[in-house]
Amino acid sequence: MSRIGVFGGTFDPVHNGHLIMAQETVVRLKLDRMLFVAANRPSHKRAPGLVDVEHRIAMLRLAIKGNRCFEVSRLEADLGGSSYTVNTLEALHRTTHAELFFLMGQDSLEEFGRWLKPDRILELARLVVIPRGEKDMPSLSPSLRRRVIYVKPPRIGICSTEIRRRLKRGLPVRYWTPDTVLRYMTRHGLYGTGNRRR
Repeated sequence: MSRIGVFGGTFDPVHNGHLIMAQETVVRLKLDRMLFVAANRPSHKRAPGLVDVEHRIAMLRLAIKGNRCFEVSRLEADLGGSSYTVNTLEALHRTTHAELFFLMGQDSLEEFGRWLKPDRILELARLVVIPRGEKDMPSLSPSLRRRVIYVKPPRIGICSTEIRRRLKRGLPVRYWTPDTVLRYMTRHGLYGTGNRRR
């Protein structure tokens, strides 16, 4: 049975921290591939000004180009509406018949009990949790603890929110995200870049 990582998120925009986390997880867990799944519309958080999913998918494809283990999935974009992890994992379970590993940040684990059908998610996939900074790990129930794997990648203080903030203020974000993604953002005027050079 193949081992597939599932990295869901808004990727608004994708950045080098995402890529490092994904690569570290592939290596540490000996995964056959990592699927990047851009949420059509996140169900669990407000996302005002979210860039259209087609732009976010295009940027993901540029970011992962050349990595044979990485792949972009259109699953949530094609489903439309609000994106729910359980629906994504159900679809992947039916179509891949693989062992699934769902990548999430520590902050998402703390809210996991409020997600749609968390018990079913645990049946469908192992949770791969990326710790955030020096925060203590949350205490987990025994059933959840059995399904959680912690992967601690090198600390990279990059996040999509800060990239958007810097671009809005006219600050450079080179080396925060792949150059191909930066050129795409500028060409399409995303995040207020217009035709400015970054």
